[in-house]
Amino acid sequence: MSYSIDLSGRVAFVTGASSGLGAQFARALARAGAGVVLASRRMERLKDLRAQIEAEGEDAHVVSLDVTSIDSIKSAVAHAETEMGSIDILVNNSGVSTTQRIQDVGEEDFDFIFDTNVKGAFFVAQEVGKRMLARARGAAPGTYTGGRIINIASMAGLKVLPQIGAYAMSKAAVVQMTKAMALEWGRFGINVNAICPGYIDTEMNHHHWQSEQGRKLIQMLPRKRVGQPEDLDALIVLLASSQSHFINGAIIAADDGFGV
Repeated sequence: MSYSIDLSGRVAFVTGASSGLGAQFARALARAGAGVVLASRRMERLKDLRAQIEAEGEDAHVVSLDVTSIDSIKSAVAHAETEMGSIDILVNNSGVSTTQRIQDVGEEDFDFIFDTNVKGAFFVAQEVGKRMLARARGAAPGTYTGGRIINIASMAGLKVLPQIGAYAMSKAAVVQMTKAMALEWGRFGINVNAICPGYIDTEMNHHHWQSEQGRKLIQMLPRKRVGQPEDLDALIVLLASSQSHFINGAIIAADDGFGV
């Protein structure tokens, strides 16, 4: 007997969808049947991704989003729901980092990381969550309510690594944010979970894995390999689905055993 997850009729809002993991999350959810809203500042990249998704017969819409602006967040979420309907799934994926030792982190560096990774992630989840709460409180009996919020943290939020201390701090905040939201919103059928990816080969870091330093790092990993964006497809689809109804407040490491 085969087993499949069908997200048909659901709307997924994916931040940071213009490249890397965000783009792959959007592809995976679309292939599972969800209508996807692609959100980012890089509109041309989003339009290219939309064309790819639509070429596979799936539904996608693009919306401009700067997560460091509360007005932009409110506008993007409202626009998405006008175009696609109520958001059932949020993949809260936008994130930035710098590589520097703790003593070299300046105020601008700190704000750059925390404004996106913590403040931005919080207010995106809050804006979508408030709408999910309103639906849950006012829905007619028998209609779909609740929702799924998936925050993308990092293994660095669980295990501090050198030269990305501020980034690790920000992702640890996302871990606690996830638990706080799960605790308050779970009774309304809104499940909030976090994925903590390990080292994944994306277009932003691909060159690093070809360098001497990158090859040395790979040799230090448990199975001497880095992951591919599609390695997280099954996990993101599961957490977005109704089948994940008993998973709430989970912090899931998808790091090939690095944190063990």
